[in-house]
Amino acid sequence: MGLVVLALASAALVTGAGGAHGATGGDGGTVEPGGGTGGTGGEHGYSMRTDARFAPPGAFVPSAAVTYDMRLVPAGSRIEVGQRSSERGATTVKVRLTGLKAGHEYGAHVHRKPCGADPAAAGGHYQHRPSTDPASMNPDNEVWLDFTADARGAGGASARHDWNFRFGEAASVVLHGEQGGSGVRLACFTVPFGGA
Repeated sequence: MGLVVLALASAALVTGAGGAHGATGGDGGTVEPGGGTGGTGGEHGYSMRTDARFAPPGAFVPSAAVTYDMRLVPAGSRIEVGQRSSERGATTVKVRLTGLKAGHEYGAHVHRKPCGADPAAAGGHYQHRPSTDPASMNPDNEVWLDFTADARGAGGASARHDWNFRFGEAASVVLHGEQGGSGVRLACFTVPFGGA
């Protein structure tokens, strides 16, 4: 009897490891089929959706979503990010958030590196045509997802471009304290963006 219970428990752990539609990852995020580090892709493009709840750096239960300012991005607030890229390269990125400070105007951009305990860990904005010229920091060359949280603290945005990410060069979405090209980093979500 004891061996049967042990075998059933082991099978439950293996089947609970993910891979199915809506599977939950270790960070509390859900990913579309084939998501996680890859999403669905192939000859018809790439599609991915993932979500998580924000936690402060060093939280007992770590998350892929890290908040650096709990006044504007409280622990437990939620973020969902989706990407859809066609086989010809056009890409749409969508973000939805809940639990934020009502009425605040947030900036949001795709960044080059994963999140870390230090807000600077995510690196700079992903740019289609990389440049150090400040004029290249614009919504045509970068993915800008600015929004204003409504009376319930929810908000969202989408951006569409005729280009795709370079493989491995887009890794997170950073929320900024103001809209536009920059601003203090309030929070960060590590995202499995797909690329060409």
